[in-house]
Amino acid sequence: MTNGALEPAAGGGARLKKPEAIVFDMDGTLFQTESLLLPAYHKMFDILREEGLHSGPTPPEELILGSLGQLLAQIWKNVMPGADESVHRRADDLLLQLEIEGLEAGGTLLYPGVPETLAALRARGVRLFVASNGLQDYIHSITVVHKLGDLFEGLYSAGGQGTATKTDLLRILLDNHGVKSAWMVGDRSSDVEAGKGNGQTVIGCAYAGFGKQEELKGSDRIITNFNELIALYDEAE
Repeated sequence: MTNGALEPAAGGGARLKKPEAIVFDMDGTLFQTESLLLPAYHKMFDILREEGLHSGPTPPEELILGSLGQLLAQIWKNVMPGADESVHRRADDLLLQLEIEGLEAGGTLLYPGVPETLAALRARGVRLFVASNGLQDYIHSITVVHKLGDLFEGLYSAGGQGTATKTDLLRILLDNHGVKSAWMVGDRSSDVEAGKGNGQTVIGCAYAGFGKQEELKGSDRIITNFNELIALYDEAE
């Protein structure tokens, strides 16, 4: 599936075309994940130690921050490579519970300009979606707590759809909603792969700092502030 989203621009570059939809990753793109994740991460390991499922210190924060954007199964292989599969599944349940509790308690953050930019794009007639490798209840809770729900036409998660890759997840989203042209906006290589794997334009986000810069290789544009999306859309053909 390809949409011819890019055309050669004067001077040999590539000119963006206005999409009918924009699909956003959640962690590191819309949501400042560390504002919620790190307190929950430390509490989770306290509980795992209490339950006799983990011994020793909590693994370095860098291990989980560097794994954001991956499926949870892979994240725990990075963070707790020697642990049994049952410990990984217990970690799934605990982290989700603690993150939802943290969201409801308040104090978590979106990136600057997210609500205003999403509202401006919606006002321009753009259909907005989320496609995340996170769990369904987690993604839903973020949109509810931060009052973003009315802006999105659909929330898609690997946990909700049971997909093995974000490329598959995006394909389901596009097919379900009849979307032919979209921008995939995200901060990790999985977002680039998902967009390109479905013949769509990719906007890489370079402001979160979780991944390495080379992860965004192949993006059609790279932004360093979320609100740059408005100018990109307005200047597109």
